[in-house]
Amino acid sequence: MRRIFIGDIQGCREELEELLEKVRFDPAGDELHPVGDLVNRGPDSLGTVRLLRSLGAGGVLGNHDLHLLAVAAGKRALRPDDSLEELLEADDAKPLLEWLAKRPFVRRWPDLYLVHAALHPKWSRPHELLRDEDPRKPGAAALFATRTRYCDPKGALPTGDDPDPGPPFEPWHHYYRAKRHGGRLVVFGHWAAQGLYVGKHVLGLDSGCVWGKKLTAWIAEDDRLVSVDARRAHAPMKP
Repeated sequence: MRRIFIGDIQGCREELEELLEKVRFDPAGDELHPVGDLVNRGPDSLGTVRLLRSLGAGGVLGNHDLHLLAVAAGKRALRPDDSLEELLEADDAKPLLEWLAKRPFVRRWPDLYLVHAALHPKWSRPHELLRDEDPRKPGAAALFATRTRYCDPKGALPTGDDPDPGPPFEPWHHYYRAKRHGGRLVVFGHWAAQGLYVGKHVLGLDSGCVWGKKLTAWIAEDDRLVSVDARRAHAPMKP
């Protein structure tokens, strides 16, 4: 069995299919784990979720996934740059959204964590802390896990993160202490401006596919990165 982790897809179904072919994904023997932000801003959020559901994908929730669930529940309006209407209006929208909402905020294995954006520097058992978070009513911990880029050593957040807010705020992973977490690697996404990031005990897989860059997978058992080029830029570059 291989565990294949994929960076932010954001509705880029064609690139996802190409990447799965390139890594020779076998649903009978491999696990597929997107790092969150399965949907939005790309051209085919509906096809992306249908495909991932059909393949039995695991993965975690990202901030764009939470936004979709909030819009579907009538708690938030669509934004001008959203590309979610086709999914929301599909005949099979209900089962697709139910499947999406069952993704957790963090997954844990003996050797790694998977989270969309960040782990709080004070958390010791994030998988337990986030286990009961409701994706349709996310609390502070869920929002930290799906939105954070910078924080201070105590986990306090800056008022903004573009541009770099400066001291005392640092990229959240500067404060990650692997020893406290059994030496686990953290696989994350969410940060296209940072791009593919390989650090000590951290691996950032958001290589900006929706912005016209690449979609990247990491095969854990081989410790191998595989990427495909975006077909085109689907949205203007943002952090």
